[in-house]
Amino acid sequence: MSDIDRAADAVRAGNLVVYPTETVYGLAADATDAAAVERVFAAKQRDPNKPVSVAVPSVAALADLLPLSDRERRFADEFLPGPVTLVVDRGDLPATLTGGGDRVGVRVPEHPLARDLLDRVAPVTATSANVSGRESARTVADLDAEIREAAAVVLDGGETPGGEPSTVVDVGRETVHRAGPLVDDIEAWLASQ
Repeated sequence: MSDIDRAADAVRAGNLVVYPTETVYGLAADATDAAAVERVFAAKQRDPNKPVSVAVPSVAALADLLPLSDRERRFADEFLPGPVTLVVDRGDLPATLTGGGDRVGVRVPEHPLARDLLDRVAPVTATSANVSGRESARTVADLDAEIREAAAVVLDGGETPGGEPSTVVDVGRETVHRAGPLVDDIEAWLASQ
């Protein structure tokens, strides 16, 4: 069995998986399973009121999973996949993801190993694989011991590029919550659409 298949099986079983992204290593759990999401918060020692995003393999998968307005779909078609988190209505996803809020951030990562995982199992949590407040991991060797112990599978994709965290944008509310890559293009798009 390949590492990707083992990782997908682990997610389906409610366990945690570390996976590489186009910035840093992420921590995956089944985003539809409230107990699995709670394990992400526990492993990260993260305040449960601080939301975590989810990842899906494509814009089509995003549109199948969550209700998108026409404008949100046009934005997703323009900027995803890429270093952008789109904030949308959370639909039927568990409130544990969002600290009880009604909106959730969604990513479509560009990293090939992340996409391979998502092609097998999605949606998964999309949060950095580190204890909250500590440095994000760019290599498997950089992982916090607590994260390594909590993860059933660690997918080693070598060193990730690092860089700025994704730009977080709520198209429906015309708000950029966090500026990062492509922010100028995103702000221009928001102003023109």
